[in-house]
Parts: sequence; C-alpha cells; structure tokens
Amino acid sequence: MKATREQITAGILAGGAGRRLGGVDKGWYVLDKRPLVEHTITRVQPQTAAVIISANRSLDRYRTLGWPVVSDEDATYRGPLAGIARLLQAASTPYVLIVPVDTPQLPANLAVHLAAALDTDIDLCVARCGGRRQPLHALVRRELAGGLTRAVAEGVSRVTDWQDALRIRVVDWPECDAFANINAPADARHLAPRR
Repeated sequence: MKATREQITAGILAGGAGRRLGGVDKGWYVLDKRPLVEHTITRVQPQTAAVIISANRSLDRYRTLGWPVVSDEDATYRGPLAGIARLLQAASTPYVLIVPVDTPQLPANLAVHLAAALDTDIDLCVARCGGRRQPLHALVRRELAGGLTRAVAEGVSRVTDWQDALRIRVVDWPECDAFANINAPADARHLAPRR
C-alpha cells in the first residue's frame, strides 16, 4: 500500500543560520515579493495533509503562518539532521515529506513520486537529479524518529550518513531546476528570471 496525501505531513527545514545570506533567517528571505517559506508552503501544502516548520529563530513569526513550529531539542542549531528528528517527532501522520525552505520551485508532484517508490521494505525515498542525490528532499517513515534522535545524540550530523545506514531508494527527476536552492543573493538573481 502506497502512502496517500492524508498520510503525509510536510516538514519544512527552516532552522539554518543563513550565513551566505548575511545571517538573515532564510525562510524570510524575499523572492518575487514573497518570503521563501511562503513559496515552500504553497508548493507542499497541496501535496500533504499538514505542515510543520522546523525553525530556531523567528518562532513567533513562523507561527503566524498557521502551522506548528518546532525547534532543535537544545535550542541551538545542530544542522538539518536535528531538524529532521524534531519534525519526525512532531508529526502525527505515518510519513513526513522533508523539504528545505530554500527551494522555491519544488516539484508539485514530489510527494506522489516519492510515495510511489516507498515499498514496505524501504525506510525512505529521496530525490536525485543529474546523478546528484537531494538528501533534504525525501519521504521518510515517521517510525524512524526514535532511531534518528539517538543517532543525533550519538554525534551523527550528516544527513547522507544517516540515510546511507537505512534502506533507501532514490527517485530520479528529469528537471533539476526544481531543486535549485537559494544560499546567496546571486542564487536569487539567477533564479528570478526563470520563475
């Protein structure tokens, strides 16, 4: 049985430091007159039953968007893996669609295609484009929350290291622009003409 929309929560990773954007909270970086977090919610909300945002600052501002907000366990930024752990803990659906806040052109069919590849013997499905895995674009079983929380506590910090220890399946995408992210102002300038 494949995961359906009603069984999936979108988990948005918005807890980064935004160093290459001058330290701004990346979720509130404005592209096309809208903050990145709004672009991301617009993309994932139709694909999922609920949304949860992982953030480590601007918490009250994120809450104004109407979705639950969670922070890293110890209130300090420890990387996206800690954010994923919190999202899995907070979700009430069996599956969580993990996405970063900085890819405003996310595929409108990301959840559907990842869910189609998530067989009973697979822990998570992750997107790949141009031969490059997109580890922060993945459909994950919520039941992995406990193991991930322990892995983070034991010092695992790279998302790919955690994923490689699981039963994963990669799903290839033909259009890599869907995963173009904004890490610096130049990325936003490059992306804007294509939108």
